[in-house]
Amino acid sequence: MLSLAFATPSFADELPRYEWKVLRVIDGDTVEIEAPYLPPPLAPKLSLRVYGVDTPEKGWRGQCDKERALGQSATDFTQSLINYSQTIMVEIREWDKFGGRVLGDLWIDGKSLTAMLIENGFAREYYGDKKKSWCG
Repeated sequence: MLSLAFATPSFADELPRYEWKVLRVIDGDTVEIEAPYLPPPLAPKLSLRVYGVDTPEKGWRGQCDKERALGQSATDFTQSLINYSQTIMVEIREWDKFGGRVLGDLWIDGKSLTAMLIENGFAREYYGDKKKSWCG
């Protein structure tokens, strides 16, 4: 059985950062990254959910037209940052509660995606409590 352990120090700045390629943007707060360290037959990729934020859902997951539009805007924002970046560093905190992806952050040209999503109004802080509706 494969077991990957990620250290979770008390300060985010203490977490190691890696230059792994972003393969695709799934939505505003989730990307797929290369994971060359995973052994076959596992695919050499992981989904990374940005820790500490909630972006609106897009597509069928959105609860209303407003949320779907905001979700697409958040996705476009993240995609644009990645498309025009010089450097992207991946910071992994831990496996998420569902086990299929990891929680962490992307450092795009030295700036935290977590912070940029919140500062630009594309996300709210979120640490696992009840989510607020984007439809109100």
